[in-house]
Amino acid sequence: MNTDLLVAGESVVDFIPDRDGPLSAVERFHKRAGGAPANVAVRLAALGPAPLLWTRLGAGPFGQYLSETLHEYGIPTDYIVQDPTAKTTLAFVSQTDDENQFSFYRENTADTRFSSGTIPDETLAAISWVSFGGVCLTADPSKAAILDLAEQAREHGCRTVFDPNARPELWDDRFPEAFTEACSHASIVKATPDDLREAGIDGPRTAQLDAILERGPDTAVLTLGKDGAVAKTTPSSPWDTRSAEHAGYAVDAVDPTGAGDAFTAGLIRAMADGRSLSGSLRFANAVAAVATTSDGAMSAAIDTAQVDHLVDDRWRDGTRRDETRRDET
Repeated sequence: MNTDLLVAGESVVDFIPDRDGPLSAVERFHKRAGGAPANVAVRLAALGPAPLLWTRLGAGPFGQYLSETLHEYGIPTDYIVQDPTAKTTLAFVSQTDDENQFSFYRENTADTRFSSGTIPDETLAAISWVSFGGVCLTADPSKAAILDLAEQAREHGCRTVFDPNARPELWDDRFPEAFTEACSHASIVKATPDDLREAGIDGPRTAQLDAILERGPDTAVLTLGKDGAVAKTTPSSPWDTRSAEHAGYAVDAVDPTGAGDAFTAGLIRAMADGRSLSGSLRFANAVAAVATTSDGAMSAAIDTAQVDHLVDDRWRDGTRRDETRRDET
């Protein structure tokens, strides 16, 4: 097994409108493979090596489409489970005011049926990192199975990464409780201000990071879109700095869809490769920036040479050439 990573969670089919505006006004859609964990897995595969992906696909043409797409991106098939009695989740996207909103068709679909014990102990003993998302926590038995995996992974010494990817369309008032529970199973939580607001957490960035850390992880990362990312750690974390910040990279963005998933992939790859906390933020921001320069959350190619150029060209000896260093304290 030539990987140290496992990603767990949903794969869905996104239907992207050919125009901005409410769904009621859209006449044509473009079919795209999606789902935050699947996007993260594909981005990790581009950065190399490809991770294992534990996901569940439904029967029929949409499940087949996702299976073929993941195969094309080099994702191992070991834990891609096809459920012959379920359908695949569909998500219709509306684009208004520079923000995507989602309408899900997810009643008893394959990704709500994850089952505990699917990932054997010998697999977890052979890897070092497990990443999981929040969408599968909206329904049992998937919630229990994903959290069981995270706990099992930590027992094997794995670092666990949680990206809540809050989707209000899928939650009622249960999200704050589920967020807190998931954080207690995570080593690292990467979230956005919108995720935290859904969890009932607001205020200055430092207070938001503290609120994450109070829930159990040793590292909290807050992404800020084009403004980069900030991070804070506890003394029990493996990092030699307690905080880091990076302002992001200016690029000619074409499509921001999936930039957060690209950031997550870059963050995991950088941390797994042993980069510093500040270096991990720099690398993750570069991966996210490059992902926005072409269309698609999964189909946009990640040019690793361009990522390296962004990181290396703007930083010499750890110092950004066009601004005073402020990423570590």
